Amino acid sequence: MEYRVDIKDLKFQLLDWLPTAELLAAERYADWDRDSIEMVVDQALEIAQQSLGPTNEDGDRVGASWQAGEVTVPPSFHGAYATLREGGWLGASSSPDLGGLGLPHAVTTTVNELFSGANLSLSLLTLLTTGTAHLVEAFGGSKLRDQVCEKMFSGQWGGTMCLTEPHAGSDVGASTTSAVLQGDGSYLISGEKIFITFGEHDLTENIIHAVLARTPDAPAGTRGLSLFMVSKLRIEDDGNLGQPNDVRCVSIEHKLGIHGSPTCSMVFGQEGACQGFLLGEEGKGMRLMFQMMNEARIEVGVQSVGVAGAAHQAAYKYAKERVQMRHWAGGGGGQVPIVEHPDVRRMLLTSSAYVQAMRALLLRTSYYVDKTRVTEGEERERYQGLLELLTPICKAWASDWSFRVTEWSLQVFGGYGYTKDYPAEQYLRDAKIASIYEGTNGIQALDFVARKLPARSAAARELLTAAGATAQQLVEGPLAGSAALLGAAVGKFGQVVQQLPSRDDGRLLTVLNAVPIADGFGTLLGAHFLLEQAVIAERQLAELLGEKGIEADDAKREFLTANQDAAFLHNKVQAAILFCHRALPLIDAYIVAIQAGETAAVDAIL
Repeated sequence: MEYRVDIKDLKFQLLDWLPTAELLAAERYADWDRDSIEMVVDQALEIAQQSLGPTNEDGDRVGASWQAGEVTVPPSFHGAYATLREGGWLGASSSPDLGGLGLPHAVTTTVNELFSGANLSLSLLTLLTTGTAHLVEAFGGSKLRDQVCEKMFSGQWGGTMCLTEPHAGSDVGASTTSAVLQGDGSYLISGEKIFITFGEHDLTENIIHAVLARTPDAPAGTRGLSLFMVSKLRIEDDGNLGQPNDVRCVSIEHKLGIHGSPTCSMVFGQEGACQGFLLGEEGKGMRLMFQMMNEARIEVGVQSVGVAGAAHQAAYKYAKERVQMRHWAGGGGGQVPIVEHPDVRRMLLTSSAYVQAMRALLLRTSYYVDKTRVTEGEERERYQGLLELLTPICKAWASDWSFRVTEWSLQVFGGYGYTKDYPAEQYLRDAKIASIYEGTNGIQALDFVARKLPARSAAARELLTAAGATAQQLVEGPLAGSAALLGAAVGKFGQVVQQLPSRDDGRLLTVLNAVPIADGFGTLLGAHFLLEQAVIAERQLAELLGEKGIEADDAKREFLTANQDAAFLHNKVQAAILFCHRALPLIDAYIVAIQAGETAAVDAIL
């Protein structure tokens, strides 16, 4: 399957819009500069297009298979994964002391978007492996860290996150997996976990599982959970691998999408011999696991951008090539490519605008991750607040709209999009999982309205104030109308959210409208970021036109048609205008229902 991506926009957002130059001035990232970062992105693009993309269809058609406890992935995955390992990509943003490359997280986000867009199924293994390694690095102590982390960051070993149980889906606190302390300081683990991504496979020689379990006499709920490191093969004191560790995959799921990623049911301690090691302290497991869960939630947003961007680019290519019907303006002539039809153009530019907005949200959040690593004190706390506030938005807003983008992209293909002759239907099926795993989007929205907004109100005010300031600065020129819509939306949204807690029905309206509130916040930020980028694009385009001495509108249009760089900058502005006029009005609809106190869904007898 051919993988296509708007690499101009990736580089524009990372290097021209995001304050990446400021990050590179920090001591932590002193080994990197703009040229080397651009080279990293180019290398990642080459791998995505030449190694990962060609295996994506195999992942869907061949899929993962289970037999007698052993799981195999499509044969083509092995070469692609070897390429990722050899390049050190799993440890791209990890410490060089543990074999990582030490890249800024914002750069890794760009890299991971490329890899996810090229082959989502395979990229899930790299995501979980690095997340599990970060847990061991942070909470495992020097012995476990030395034995495990470098092997995981190198891709020699894989990793998983084991939370869900058959009787406890989103209610993690109902977990019954047990852990009993042994005389040597290890624990015997016993229980079953389901929906474990890459819980078993044949790509690495060992797998490290991060397992939530309950010690004897632990209190009920999440307060009684502890976190354990469980290795598929026992690790000897010298670091070498020993005997199997009583960890078995008893089945894999048959799913709508991501067929190349095995979703496993895992049994720990069926024979009473599963050894685990405590990470951190007993009873702190859920708190520690949130480190990996929050990392994963941001990465799910990155995956969502990757798949949506790939779907849009496939649809754009098809629309340029597919010839159907005459031009809408008349004037005679034969059939034209469907990209000339207004409705197709609407779908394509709307898709592009949402992809750009999602990308901006994920990159800005990744920038905040980096800032927490290079600042201290109150400044670090400020960036931590912004990061925590945006984590559920990254996951929920990006994944919801990613699925819509894949739907619009399939629609561009018409009937052919519904067939396996083209990649649109796979992108749509693969994209859907992002709104479900790592905490459903409804849970993300509840977390946002019930926890993050109250606890990080200063961060929310900072972002809304910045969006309002952007609107106020653009009172003239082609962006004035769009900016006015943003300013009005910021004012109304902020007022409604602020007033909700004081209403008699405020609690009910808050939880009933959690998803619309979270969606509205993401949409406001998307418009804000796109307008910021449009200002930069306008300036760069004016400089380009000035260099060519182009002033007349006719000459400008001709130049835009002939010059890809100029067309890209022009389209950045158009995407911002479209997003403000077509996405921001959705917030007005949400506000109408909230202000009216509409509770029909609760009042209905269901």
